[in-house]
Amino acid sequence: MSFNAVSQRLQPRRFIAFLTAATRKMSTDFNSIRYEVADRVATITLNRPERANAIDEHMPFEIESAVQLANFDESVRVIRLTGSGKFFCAGYDLKKYAEGERGSVHGSQKMPWDPYVDYQWMHKATEAYMSLWRSLKPTVVEINGDCIAGGSDIALCCDVSFIADDALIGYPPARIWGCPTGAMWYYRLGLEKAKRMLLTGALVSGEKAVEMGLIGECAPRDQLSSVVDDFVAKMVDIPTNQLWMQKTVINNAVEMQGLFNTQRLAVLFDGMSRHTPEGVAFQKEAELHGFKAAIAKLRGKIGSKL
Repeated sequence: MSFNAVSQRLQPRRFIAFLTAATRKMSTDFNSIRYEVADRVATITLNRPERANAIDEHMPFEIESAVQLANFDESVRVIRLTGSGKFFCAGYDLKKYAEGERGSVHGSQKMPWDPYVDYQWMHKATEAYMSLWRSLKPTVVEINGDCIAGGSDIALCCDVSFIADDALIGYPPARIWGCPTGAMWYYRLGLEKAKRMLLTGALVSGEKAVEMGLIGECAPRDQLSSVVDDFVAKMVDIPTNQLWMQKTVINNAVEMQGLFNTQRLAVLFDGMSRHTPEGVAFQKEAELHGFKAAIAKLRGKIGSKL
């Protein structure tokens, strides 16, 4: 029997129960994340601590799958996102990619460059992160450690944000070889503050990020989880339909400002930035001498912290 046939034969409540039962049978055997449900909260944990939770070819789509699991599970009211170990996410696994090991991570560096192939992968990854934005249930991010580059693309898609006060957040690849494909910076910071961050590729502390309006709240690292627990507890007894309606109204206001068009441009520019003369030179340096050496040389040229 088809999915549509089942939905038509069952009453709405029974259909939700059917989806919940089906969801619980779905695999949660992920490569790069952990997925757990307890006390009406689904927790997604970025789980590559040995690589500072850097994004590999699995992570974007496993996040999307986990969000889908939570949305179809009637017992879940809130989705919580965090990182394993002392980092939230160090961004894309650029060491592997920049040094020439081929794979599907972070677009395409093959020459001659095919912008369509590059755009296709990065667009899919960005859409996977946006599952947190589009989720029917509220998403809360607990930025437990440094949140760099692509890691910020993930975190800033969430509805409510918390960060350790000593964690760093920013998009250093904005200086060369990258553009934030989630494009949330303007919508969270406003015109000038977004430009200050992205025209310099600056990293700021969690405390400063809250002061700027990038993140909602900070706390000492050892108290962060408890602070997030307290906030999440305020939502778990509210009906899912109410949570969905409030979230949707607010998201719609941002979407009407052109969020999706901005993201399309950002994804295109992300690919272009890796194929400028400077971007190609950086990749060649990394391939010949290693990613760390390429970063050190870049620091010398730019003269500012990376």
